Amino acid sequence: MTQPDLGTTYLGLKLAHPLVASASPLSYTLDGIRSLEDAGIAAVVMYSLFEEQIEQESHALHHYLEYGAHSYAEALDYFPKAHEFNVGPHEYLELLRKAKENTQIPIIGSLNGVSSGGWTEYARLMEEAGADALELNLYYLPTDPTLTSLEVEEMYLDVVREVSQSLSIPIAVKVGPFFSNFSHMAARFVQAGASGLVLFNRFYQPDFDLEHLEVTPNLVLSRPDELRLPLTWVAILYGRIQADFAITSGVHTHLEVLKSMMAGARVTQMASELLKNGLGRVGEILQDLKHWMEEREYESIRQMQGSMSQINVANPDAFERGNYMKVLRSWRPDPTGMLLR
Repeated sequence: MTQPDLGTTYLGLKLAHPLVASASPLSYTLDGIRSLEDAGIAAVVMYSLFEEQIEQESHALHHYLEYGAHSYAEALDYFPKAHEFNVGPHEYLELLRKAKENTQIPIIGSLNGVSSGGWTEYARLMEEAGADALELNLYYLPTDPTLTSLEVEEMYLDVVREVSQSLSIPIAVKVGPFFSNFSHMAARFVQAGASGLVLFNRFYQPDFDLEHLEVTPNLVLSRPDELRLPLTWVAILYGRIQADFAITSGVHTHLEVLKSMMAGARVTQMASELLKNGLGRVGEILQDLKHWMEEREYESIRQMQGSMSQINVANPDAFERGNYMKVLRSWRPDPTGMLLR
């Protein structure tokens, strides 16, 4: 039997397999990106460039250009050299450009922001630097009680419209699940210009340091059980929303990859597993994936994509409210003292 075809497509890009490196510290350097390629990753989503970084640079540049402007001609020596304010965003674009020059895999840029405005100009600059696609990482925690859900949604959609209209490369939107009707919002993202949806952005919450009475950031790597939320929504939306789906968060083994494909995803994005256990995991997961498919006589990844989605399974209620009661009733105590599910 010939080896199964692991090939897939995502955002119009032909990929050797569905393992994509999500935005993370793994892509902070050119060496890091090349190491991901050497490990066998199919594509890399670069670490996110934040709206706040761009605004900070813009304010700094304005300050330096105005500084000394009303002095005498000899005061022109006061102007700083370019490298003194040529910080984060320009370095990001240069890294993206070098990554395209020195690798053979698709490189996807990542912008993290929520407001429309001048910062979206960097989306165009990423395209000019060679990005094959762009991932918009929209992360916003509304805390104003007077701000309506409709206003928040329109804020998101304005960004997608503005960026998509300025680019010729495809864009994917990465968001959290916290919408009153995510199905409707997903459709609106596509209408606004998104070619792909990345589900889901993790909801990072701070912790309290009781010793120093401070609020502290505390990053916790993902766990395999976190796959269930994006898995459910991809399976529900597959065939109903015309977008390429990527599942991120909770992808640690070939089993999560297989489940994601059967739900209807085109790719899976991973970072936590690689950060924790090393880049060698890419090859191991691919080998396990091939072995599983060979044993069950799957010829290709495409053959399984969407096979377990809501529109294709015998019991579509398993994705809806009927399953809620069944899950709650599925727990039972173990007479040995252990807990069974």
